[in-house]
This record gives sequence, C-alpha cells and structure tokens, in this order.
Amino acid sequence: MNIHPVSISEKALGEIKEIIAKKKIPEGYGLRIGIRGAGCAGVSYMLGFDKKKEGDIEYSIAGINVFIEKKHTMYLIGLEVDFYDGADARGFSFVNPDLPVPDQAH
Repeated sequence: MNIHPVSISEKALGEIKEIIAKKKIPEGYGLRIGIRGAGCAGVSYMLGFDKKKEGDIEYSIAGINVFIEKKHTMYLIGLEVDFYDGADARGFSFVNPDLPVPDQAH
C-alpha cells in the first residue's frame, strides 16, 4: 500500500483526467498541489498543472504525476482532493477525511 501526502478521490481523478484531455496539457506536466500564504489568515490550497521543479516530492496516482514542494508538505499531509458538482457550485475542494462529519440538523 502506497502512502502519499495527499490523496485524490475517484470523482476528482475523473475531473482531472477530463481537464488534461480537454485542455491538452502537454507531456511532462503533472498536477501541482500546494498552498498560498501561511500566515495569520491560514493557508489557501491550490491546484494547477506544472512541470516538476528541483526539490519537489513526486508521486503518481492513477497515472497522474503529482508534484508538491517539500516546504508545503506539512500543510497538506492527510488531505484529500475532492470534486463537488452540485446545483449551487462545482469545483475542487480539499478535505480531511479523518475529521468527523458534523451532525446534520433535523
């Protein structure tokens, strides 16, 4: 069993593969997962396509190369990239699958 810093849900994998095909992402590019900011306001997560940079952690999930800057790893460990497609919104999100889901109001 491979343990990666960040996992990707099946729904997100499907969407990423669709983007790669539709946008014709060039060979040699992979999915970059990272953060912006790490100050008082917390961090913002980011996704994009990029080439590998020196010092990146690199791994593959379902044929998709994933790159993470080593200094971002501590903010990302244990998170899962998911994709939400609802009537109100659609997009990628970062979730911690180890956190309990809040009770739903009845």
